[in-house]
Amino acid sequence: MRKFIDLNCDMGESYYDKIIGNDEKILPYITSCNIACGFHGGDSETISRTILLAIQNNVKIGAHPSFHDIEGFGRRKYTLKSKELESILLYQISALKGMAESSGAKLNHVKPHGALYNMASKDLNIAETIVKSIKKVDSNLILYGPSMNKWKELSENHGIKYLSEVFSDRNYNDDLSLVDRKLGDAMITEPELSLEHINNMIEKGKVKTITGKLENIELDTICIHGDQPNALLFAKTLHKSLNSRGLI
Repeated sequence: MRKFIDLNCDMGESYYDKIIGNDEKILPYITSCNIACGFHGGDSETISRTILLAIQNNVKIGAHPSFHDIEGFGRRKYTLKSKELESILLYQISALKGMAESSGAKLNHVKPHGALYNMASKDLNIAETIVKSIKKVDSNLILYGPSMNKWKELSENHGIKYLSEVFSDRNYNDDLSLVDRKLGDAMITEPELSLEHINNMIEKGKVKTITGKLENIELDTICIHGDQPNALLFAKTLHKSLNSRGLI
């Protein structure tokens, strides 16, 4: 069994008068956070405040870049040329890196958001643009990406460390893609079911898919979506379970 498992959460997604998530209360129960960069959520004040809260809770800071899609919360697909995609990634990652450093912290990782993450999981050209963009900003940054995906090999071939991410609150298809959010069974909403879901991955290296199959999976970091209603309860439940086994 692993000696340490990272527990991450997407954060800083509120913007202007729209409040998303419960960042301040969740932060004590996680080990890393992925902060929205203003393109799907987040504004300058929210980003700054979230960075300071992460520092206070000794939580690693990551950039959470997306397509420029505030209206669709970064969950709509866009077709961009590689140079266009590179530009929006450099802009977002550099902004988070600069803001973190100005507060005395260090940017630890990058985790793409929403449609960008899902598209890169299937399209290696998009994945490679993300990897190359990260490398241009800072080759010491870690990439958080999907488990059992060719993206990992591509990343490591470019000298970028990769952490295989699994989801505590999402169901999987047989090919290990996430069940589309438009479907009723996409989300896991009960903390105890989430814990069973994660324990299978930790103890057996398997995930039960939506059809009931058990598929191999690798786990370095576990994601909780900060915008889902039970995020705080999920964070507390997972933290307690992992902590009791010395895994966090």
